[in-house]
Amino acid sequence: MATMAQIKNELQKEVGRSAWRRGVINYAWELIDNVEQSHNYLGLKDTDTIPMETLKASMLNGAENWHEYSWGGSSLIYDYDIAQELCTPSVLKKTDNGRRRPNKDEQWLDVQARALTQAAHLITSISYRIDRKGVQA
Repeated sequence: MATMAQIKNELQKEVGRSAWRRGVINYAWELIDNVEQSHNYLGLKDTDTIPMETLKASMLNGAENWHEYSWGGSSLIYDYDIAQELCTPSVLKKTDNGRRRPNKDEQWLDVQARALTQAAHLITSISYRIDRKGVQA
């Protein structure tokens, strides 16, 4: 099992070459904050291991899924802020800085839910990688 320190260390190495990827990494840091708050509440240290189920539940912070997390106000709530977090300048222009819907099938909170899903997957992937390879903090 990975420790909080190991996960944070590996997350710092992630590179975002696109606006979307940079946004996903920023959301991953938000989710790590949720895990840290849960960790601190339980009186655990950064060097204590985190079971995968605890990691997943802590990231969701009481929500059932990422759609509920996003739509329930646990992350960004304004379309403008979500668009700024995830979009290139050309997409921002196309959507009038988030005033227009991102596409015909989604609203900005749906797009954020997708990004949060990817952020959670990034964190769990890091944890699995640490478990497999024994990465040191």
